[in-house]
Amino acid sequence: MTPEDLIAHYGMEPIPREGGLFRQTWAGPQRPDGRPEGTAIVALLTAGDFSALHRLPTDEVWHFYLGDPLELLLLAPDGTSRTAVLGTDVLGGRHPQFTVPAGTWMGGRVVEGGAWTFFGCTMAPGFTFEGYEHGDPGELTARYPHEAARIASLCRP
Repeated sequence: MTPEDLIAHYGMEPIPREGGLFRQTWAGPQRPDGRPEGTAIVALLTAGDFSALHRLPTDEVWHFYLGDPLELLLLAPDGTSRTAVLGTDVLGGRHPQFTVPAGTWMGGRVVEGGAWTFFGCTMAPGFTFEGYEHGDPGELTARYPHEAARIASLCRP
């Protein structure tokens, strides 16, 4: 199986602003506030692309499916940072599933030396573009100076 096979099978399209390709696979019934009860997507990143730093108003669960591990930079509201790696080597510290808490800046890419990763994201209440906040490199670097280089590599206009 190749990335091209997955793109064709799912009819994936570019993720606006964030990067990568995706296809929504589920949206729950609409809530009174207009948001869906929940959403799920499948997504693909290649070594030449990345998921730009962004944050969401609710928790987001990331699921690893195929390919090379996915490295997530997480910038917490308290000013700390950490890295989570999605992949199959659970005993080696990787996560087949990882929850990013609401309000955490997140950005990711295929691990160094990898070619592509196929993963999914689930949210409840569901994702809406109105809830997406795109990271500003200057603001993020000022708040998390210890991650300046990684922030620069995971931001786009």
